[in-house]
Amino acid sequence: MKKQLPTNQSPLVSIITVNYNTPNDVCDLLVSIQENDYDNIEVIVVDNASTDTDTSIISNRFPEVKMILSPINLGFAGGNNLGIKAASGDYLFFVNSDIVIPKGTIQILLSTFAEYKNIGIISPKFYVYNQPNMLDYAGCSKINFITGRGRIRGFETIDKGLYDIPSETHYCHGGGMMIHNSLIEKVGLIPDPYFLYYEEMEWCEKIHRAGYKVFYQPKATLLHKVSTSIGSSSTTKTYYMTRNRILFMRRNRPTYIWVIFFLYFIIISIPKNVIYFLVKAQFKHLKYFLWAIIWNIGYKLEPKF
Repeated sequence: MKKQLPTNQSPLVSIITVNYNTPNDVCDLLVSIQENDYDNIEVIVVDNASTDTDTSIISNRFPEVKMILSPINLGFAGGNNLGIKAASGDYLFFVNSDIVIPKGTIQILLSTFAEYKNIGIISPKFYVYNQPNMLDYAGCSKINFITGRGRIRGFETIDKGLYDIPSETHYCHGGGMMIHNSLIEKVGLIPDPYFLYYEEMEWCEKIHRAGYKVFYQPKATLLHKVSTSIGSSSTTKTYYMTRNRILFMRRNRPTYIWVIFFLYFIIISIPKNVIYFLVKAQFKHLKYFLWAIIWNIGYKLEPKF
């Protein structure tokens, strides 16, 4: 049996967030961190080459925050990996810029590492910001070997107490997850070929393979403003969700499962999505959907959005 990852009485927690044109959201996050009652923290904000805003809005209001300015947009994984390299904490807590952290969340996550054996990474329960009873995440099912999709438990449902037991889950939520720094030395940085979406799923796969648990802790909570940086129905989302769904299956499933998925995707998924985008007259979405497929068969040039 794997030994429990080390804990301290009051370990240093590095809170890492990535900003891309969302300084007001970042400021809301930082205020919520200030209002928390766990003091042994450092906060790292990685700016992913924001184009529409001045990052001094953040640094002027919160001079104690460690700001890292990336000259290019490295995506979710690349931005967070810059934060990892700058972090000093025993534990790293990755939170999206559109998250608000309620009081007590950090302590509960830390105590969970001590209470349960062999935990590698933890996500709290997510609620939709300004809809405190509406769930956004309560654990996640394994990626289906046919469709290449997972199911987030409780997503967009009213919390009726069905997901109140701490438990193992297949994948954490990239918008809020805590990991011990020493485990990153074993499993590596967040996989960065994805740029956006599915990278935390591959990271969790690697943590599973290393013999550690991926865990869901409902006693800790986060409030999520949901897709404020790119929009909930953007062509960027269409492209990367499609591209990385295929990429994840290629990289993380044996050949026979990849063949089953590929046949499903060709026979069912492509016709279904093409018809949908045509009927809805969403021609830009159709273009990026097809571009995502082409990327996976060898044409690696990324589109401009």
